[in-house]
Amino acid sequence: MLFELSEMHREIQTSIHQLAQEKIKPRAIEIDEKGEYPWDIKKLLSEYGYLGVNVPEEYGGSGLDLLSFCIVVEEVARVCASSSQIIAVQELGMLPIMLGASQDLKKRVLPELAAGNKIIAYALTEPNAGSDVQSLKTRAEKDGSTYILNGQKMFISNGGVADYYTVFAKTEKGISAFVVDKDTPGFEVGKLEKKMGIKGSPTAQIYLENCRVSEDNLIGEEGQGWILAMKTFDKSRPTIGAQALGIAQGALDVCQKYVQERQQFGKPISSFQAVQFTLADMATNIEAARGLVYRAAEMSDQVEVNRKNPKLVQAASMAKLFASDVAMKVTTDAVQLLGGYGYIQEYSVERMMRDAKITQIYEGTNQIQRLVIARTMLGGK
Repeated sequence: MLFELSEMHREIQTSIHQLAQEKIKPRAIEIDEKGEYPWDIKKLLSEYGYLGVNVPEEYGGSGLDLLSFCIVVEEVARVCASSSQIIAVQELGMLPIMLGASQDLKKRVLPELAAGNKIIAYALTEPNAGSDVQSLKTRAEKDGSTYILNGQKMFISNGGVADYYTVFAKTEKGISAFVVDKDTPGFEVGKLEKKMGIKGSPTAQIYLENCRVSEDNLIGEEGQGWILAMKTFDKSRPTIGAQALGIAQGALDVCQKYVQERQQFGKPISSFQAVQFTLADMATNIEAARGLVYRAAEMSDQVEVNRKNPKLVQAASMAKLFASDVAMKVTTDAVQLLGGYGYIQEYSVERMMRDAKITQIYEGTNQIQRLVIARTMLGGK
């Protein structure tokens, strides 16, 4: 396993770190306050090629590995979780296409997405189908050379700003996946949700009413949607782990600076053992999470796409589970460590604490991750 980043990975880390600190960090508080999609940050990330990091070069991307992508997400989330969603959700929506779409469909949509000219969303969750994906109610009925989609999706990240939606629906042969253009008649974006955190990342309900989609927009074959969704999670869960890792590291960055400047009883509070112990626990847990995330990302690139690998499934779930729990613990401790200052927006840790919570929920709740891990240990039982 790779525990020391290669020279290439360090160059990527240095580059995105500088961009995030100089260009994205100054916007973070405003993005959270306004609760609006940061189009300027999307444009910035597009210009530097960060929306196509792991898209193959033949489709206009950089063709880099998942570890490179996780490093990018981590560094952006370190200063602004909402901005990291721009990259993470773009990857999430593209993954089923990269994993299973026809060459024609890949060539039609991936170049625009990799360049950041178009935005995509991943539409799986429904009012009665969250962790239980098999309970999908959205249906796609074949009608000649088209499919007619009917149903409702909810909690869809990028809802309302996306140009394309990767939509999962039930067909005669099981769950299938489709690329749906936002301008397709019968496709409608519902209300935007008001959320605790990641406020700069829109989350919306989606309605499909007699939405007619060409069979050419079917991703793979009928009935492959379930497999595509699960294989997507193998790659997207380490990404969420990286996002959580970045949030935690960002909170620690604030704490390290604060405790050396804050004076109480005539000396910096960094001289107090209780503060030192808290910082030590934060740093140790963050480093442990980083090891799990990087390990899962590296493993993902070594495993054949079309082969089920319980070790990869386990590693991806462990990375997401542990890193998100660490993010929640570290950010909560950061607020406590800063006292009254931690509770106000100026010091950012209260925002980081709110942002951290969602990493324990989406891409499969942490309770589901524990089930997945246990089943890989017990042979699927």
